[in-house]
Amino acid sequence: MLKIIVCIKQVIDPEAPVSSFSVDTEAKKVIPPKGTPPVLNPFDENALEAALRLKDSQEVEITAISMGKNLSKAVLRKCLAAGANNLILLEDDSFDNLDNYSTAVILTKTIEKIGAYDIILCGRQSSDTDAGVTGSGIAELLGIPSITLAQKLTVDGKQVRVEKVIPDGFAVHQSEMPVLITVSNEIGELRSASLPAIMAAQKKEITTWNANDIGVDVNTLRRTALVKLYQPKHEGKCEFIDGQSFEEKGTNLANKLRETKLI
Repeated sequence: MLKIIVCIKQVIDPEAPVSSFSVDTEAKKVIPPKGTPPVLNPFDENALEAALRLKDSQEVEITAISMGKNLSKAVLRKCLAAGANNLILLEDDSFDNLDNYSTAVILTKTIEKIGAYDIILCGRQSSDTDAGVTGSGIAELLGIPSITLAQKLTVDGKQVRVEKVIPDGFAVHQSEMPVLITVSNEIGELRSASLPAIMAAQKKEITTWNANDIGVDVNTLRRTALVKLYQPKHEGKCEFIDGQSFEEKGTNLANKLRETKLI
């Protein structure tokens, strides 16, 4: 049986209107609109879909893991409803506002605790920070090969064949397992779960681990140092160019554009 681990991040809904957000400049935090629940990072949903497509054609066990503080079980159960076999939540107060390295360390410790795996899948980046480095960091810490920006992957024996997105098409990479692969949005959206699958997911047991459970010394964790957070002000002005006739208005407009060096 092929064993796949998928890393899933809970994020603020990226589809929420920008105008509905506010910024607490003192606390240096973004305040999402009220009544807008968190969602699964869309790029991580692509990674889960990649795992499910492999499961469609062969025997696969999928374990989804998510790390953070005050995680929403209702949101993360979507992984189980879509087809993941197991869901592990990494919850600890010390897991708040960590930098990419510490995030990679925690996920690596978790993967080592899980044990056997063949493929680790991550989204190409997260929709909130767009950093896109955690997946490669996990591979480095585990000492396994990594392939980024996959738009398609197939497994043949102990070999994984990946179509990697490049600016003018795609390149084909092949690797022995175990391997870490970051998945791009070109692979397609996460499939919709059926009503029976959604109901069954509500009854499935979720494993929850904290820092002690995975053997992480919280004193070694590094946090993101946010220097300043603010909403930029966009100001504009409008000037009407007048004239006695349409010709004169046109001439005055052209002269104004030349004066401001726009033409």
